[in-house]
Amino acid sequence: MRDFTTGFGYVGKGLRWVAGHGRSWALGLVPALIALVLYAAALAALAYWADDVAVWATPFADDWDSPWPGLLRGLFVALLLLGGIGLALLTFTAVALLIGDPFYEALSGRVEEDAGHCPPSPDEPLLPGLWRSLKESVHVLSRALMFTVPLFFLGFVPFFGQTVVPALGFAVAGFFLTVELTSFALQRRGIDVRGRLALLRRRKMLALGFGVPIVLLFLVPLAAVVAMPGAVAGATLLARHLVGDDVPAADQAPGPAPVPGAGPPPAPPAPGAPPGAGPPPVRA
Repeated sequence: MRDFTTGFGYVGKGLRWVAGHGRSWALGLVPALIALVLYAAALAALAYWADDVAVWATPFADDWDSPWPGLLRGLFVALLLLGGIGLALLTFTAVALLIGDPFYEALSGRVEEDAGHCPPSPDEPLLPGLWRSLKESVHVLSRALMFTVPLFFLGFVPFFGQTVVPALGFAVAGFFLTVELTSFALQRRGIDVRGRLALLRRRKMLALGFGVPIVLLFLVPLAAVVAMPGAVAGATLLARHLVGDDVPAADQAPGPAPVPGAGPPPAPPAPGAPPGAGPPPVRA
């Protein structure tokens, strides 16, 4: 539970950082706003055609007595819209990060400089870098779909599908959102997408403590645009915590740690004693 609260704390730290750096926050709004317009159009089209899709997908219900066809198709429409929203939550960050890769790379670097140390970014041309980011995002999405597709079908199970499945869906979205948002800081340290997944799997509660509140925040209208720069800043600080770069150098002891159970160092030999002699005897 301590890891969960620590992860949650980095949400606030990221939002506080962008609140104190208005120019970085404003630049980070642009790619998120573009992504929001694209997703709003896609979800509006899904909502418009959802009834037709439900009728097409359930032809076997045409001969059922009323009200069962309407109830089944209403449930199908609700799950289809929830699935669309869930997929949007999973992919919005990846698309926004892809659109705004140079902006968020620079923002993440400024956060690291303020924190005391920023490793050099990989010397990579823009187009190959975007292609790498796209491949990594597809890899993360494929891993996420391994969980979200079964959860979609489990949503048809009475009670379980309306209680447990949404909670699991938020957890899955939160974990993979954290994987995406930490990409800039961890890529600087030579950690690729598989390394990020392995690193965050070992600290699942830390990833969930950061990612789940961000997912819930992104559900608020326009909050995904406003909070996106803060999410990148918080994920950068979280990545520094993961690799131990958040420990100030002054706090690290230069010498070896004392051995538990060892006594004090031996006293120096008496003046004039031959080499190898012990300390002077203690007189009673």
